[in-house]
Amino acid sequence: MADYKDPENTILIELKDGTVAIELLADVAPKHAQRMKDLARAGQYDGVVFHRVIEGFMAQTGDVQHGQAGGDLRRAGTGGSDMPDLPAEFSKLPHDRGTLGAARSQNPNSANSQFFINFTDNHFLNGQYTVYGRVVSGMEHVDKITRGEPPANPDQMISVKVAADV
Repeated sequence: MADYKDPENTILIELKDGTVAIELLADVAPKHAQRMKDLARAGQYDGVVFHRVIEGFMAQTGDVQHGQAGGDLRRAGTGGSDMPDLPAEFSKLPHDRGTLGAARSQNPNSANSQFFINFTDNHFLNGQYTVYGRVVSGMEHVDKITRGEPPANPDQMISVKVAADV
């Protein structure tokens, strides 16, 4: 096991090409960080596909309601978890390459389980979407996620765990 700065606030996402380690920014967005850990520990992210992957922009996943691999993915991206939506936790952190952002509807307080990983610096999103994590290793695996809206054969998060539990 790798040596993570804060294993309790590190998420390990197993993709087809390898493991992506994400440092959660619990000091900046505590509710979003806690939600990701809760869903990971409940196994709800396991097998969820990347339903919206745009070259030069980002890869979106986390629809635990409609995004299970092998299911009917036509509604992927429209659902969340059975927990209540989260209030926005906007900060001054920029949407740089490798940061994790909370996906939401037009309502800033509608983030739930979905998130995206930025492929590039997307500073036009700054102050509009909660940044609550950053990739600390494995970005090369994120870069290989199959593109599409939705992809014809979407990649999935094989497993998502909190590093402290591994």
